[in-house]
Amino acid sequence: QVQLVESGGGLVQAGDSLSLSCAISGRSDNFYAMAWFRQAAGKEREFVAQVTWNGLNLYYADSMKGRFTISRDNAKTTMYLQVNTLKPEDTAVYYCAARSVQRVTSMIATTPDTYEYWGPGTQVTVSS
Repeated sequence: QVQLVESGGGLVQAGDSLSLSCAISGRSDNFYAMAWFRQAAGKEREFVAQVTWNGLNLYYADSMKGRFTISRDNAKTTMYLQVNTLKPEDTAVYYCAARSVQRVTSMIATTPDTYEYWGPGTQVTVSS
């Protein structure tokens, strides 16, 4: 049973930085990639970034390049998202997700339906 749990969210000021974590437990040896998504109130869930399970390939949504950094620890127990220079429009619930090798049709996957496993999310609120 796979479990993903996000942490690190909270209320921050515009211009601050924040590091989100996603703790991974259970069977992960069949993971192909993990990703961060976010969902603002009243909006669809939005892709932020993906990292392949071997840690070699990173991919960012165009709008996220520059301020967002995705990473995974070598022990494969935690994934991170560093966000710098936060803006009020970054306010959202941030989710981590994973997809298995059985679901891979392409190396890059940016839509929520391509990911099988999800955490409950962590709220990030950026005040101006």
